[in-house]
Amino acid sequence: MMSRRPRQVSSSCLFLCLLTASVALGHTVNYDVQQKGMSVRIFYSAQDPASYSEYEIYGPGDALPHQTGRTDKNGFATFLPDRPGTWKVKVLGESSHGFHGVTIDVTVTDTLDLKAFSKPLVATSTKLVTGISLIVGLFGIYALIKSRKKTG
Repeated sequence: MMSRRPRQVSSSCLFLCLLTASVALGHTVNYDVQQKGMSVRIFYSAQDPASYSEYEIYGPGDALPHQTGRTDKNGFATFLPDRPGTWKVKVLGESSHGFHGVTIDVTVTDTLDLKAFSKPLVATSTKLVTGISLIVGLFGIYALIKSRKKTG
């Protein structure tokens, strides 16, 4: 009867196994979920978000974009500022109404929190435009009534 002796693993085989294992570990994708960042919601009306619109985000003094992408289905563009200052969010929106674009200035504090953001002209001057429209409308009604009295 033949006696069996254990086989020795060659060093080249062991090296190949270790190399395969290290390459397999080097191709893993890791992630971390953090509650940080700024979100900008872009919309045409409350019920009409700028879904999947292209945007570019520029850091303070940057010539190249810090981030590019598309808004999500709800019109949100989210980014994580890495320094304080005024960040520019340029959105290129296209809707059924035509092409629309806007640049939003977002001011970030030293602690990387939101300090302020630029508001659209409509939001900052709604009361003024409404007041002027009311005065012009009342004047128009007054002028119409006066002109009818003269002719009749």
